[in-house]
Amino acid sequence: MRNIGDDIVGAQLACPERSRRGAPFTGSNRRAHARQILRLGTHTIPLIESALREIDALQTIRAMKMPDIQAIQSELRANKLDGWLFYDHHHRDPIAAHILGLNGGGMATRRWFYFIPSRGEPRKLVHRIEQRALDSLDGKKLVYSGWEELHKSLRKLLSGSKKIAMQYSPENDIPYIGLVDAGTVELVRKLKKRVVTSADLVQKFEAVWSPDQLESHLAAGKIIDRVVSAAFERAASCVREGQPITEYQLQQWILERFRANGLFTEEPPVAAVQPNNGDPHYEPKPSGSHAIRAGDLLLLDVWAKLNRPNSVYYDITWTGYLGERVPGAYAKIFRIVREARDRAIELVQESVARGREIRGWQVDRVARESIRKAGYGKYFVHRTGHSIGQDVHGNGANMDSLETRDDRKIVPHTCFSVEPGIYLPGFGIRSEVNVYVGEKEARVTGAIQKEVLPLLA
Repeated sequence: MRNIGDDIVGAQLACPERSRRGAPFTGSNRRAHARQILRLGTHTIPLIESALREIDALQTIRAMKMPDIQAIQSELRANKLDGWLFYDHHHRDPIAAHILGLNGGGMATRRWFYFIPSRGEPRKLVHRIEQRALDSLDGKKLVYSGWEELHKSLRKLLSGSKKIAMQYSPENDIPYIGLVDAGTVELVRKLKKRVVTSADLVQKFEAVWSPDQLESHLAAGKIIDRVVSAAFERAASCVREGQPITEYQLQQWILERFRANGLFTEEPPVAAVQPNNGDPHYEPKPSGSHAIRAGDLLLLDVWAKLNRPNSVYYDITWTGYLGERVPGAYAKIFRIVREARDRAIELVQESVARGREIRGWQVDRVARESIRKAGYGKYFVHRTGHSIGQDVHGNGANMDSLETRDDRKIVPHTCFSVEPGIYLPGFGIRSEVNVYVGEKEARVTGAIQKEVLPLLA
């Protein structure tokens, strides 16, 4: 466990019969503190609650960054594109919201379009009953009511353009990008426009990190490494004391440590012993969760980010054994997984150092081939890694040649996981690290597990 971190953050090694139930959290503690003050009288609560909502809304708007139109237009020209057409209805395209700096709130019961041409002023098309939907964005506004007026106005919106990028993925190869419905793509093509995927543009303007975001990732990583170390020690301590906790209780304990240390996650972490760790996305529940006992192989898949605007995730998976010596079967599978992980990392690092272009599917192929040669190819059932950003599964290139063939280039200032795994009928092992790509080097941003941790040694 000392491989992860030297310190234990908030470790409470006592093992109560029941732990308080935690849950994914969505805001800072200031609202809870405010509610404590509201003990003044029930007639004041609605007014103060309304004020709190307005403050939160203002802070959200301030946190959103406006699109850099000139940078987008420069990229469009570099890619020989005439424009980028954004479209949304019922908040179906979070990519559009992120890139355009929209807060994702408000009504979206009618379709809107926002077109950034490669040169000149952007243009927007909105419904008459939701005319303010894009008021935060620059550009000339067109409005419509009926479908015939929409079609006519859309032609005007796209005038002078032929080749247009949209959140579209041919054959839905990259589902993260394929957010525009087929009917809307057909409508644009009917106007004699060539629709191409915006996948590379999205990576450039959505997946690339700022220096502040990298720092937020590293800061979150230091906390998470210590929390994971503490979680392993808690499980081991409870086994020693004869009061084993369940997978669910350990998960909730981790969430409590997140709250105490200013971390946020949309989904709770995974704590799994065999055979549950043979399910890559096992979710421990309050009932039916396994107790963590001596002789168990414990897998922890943990992800979170700082609870502040624009921060990005840190996402790792480690395994430990509740015993003094790790059984040979577990050690063998871990070695195979480790080898695949390290070969994928080496490919990325060598390619970046030499200035050689590398694509997501190539990284997956190296890890997958390593496991196949060891005789366990059919037990590696998911991609090697995923993009990491403000969402734990980001919108940049994924390390994938299995579920999709991600042909996107890995570009500087992006981050992704490398997490091969082998999932047998009786148990599963995965090892996950995060790789950040700079201009001339790629690096793993946290500790790297070398062997299964003997937790009772």
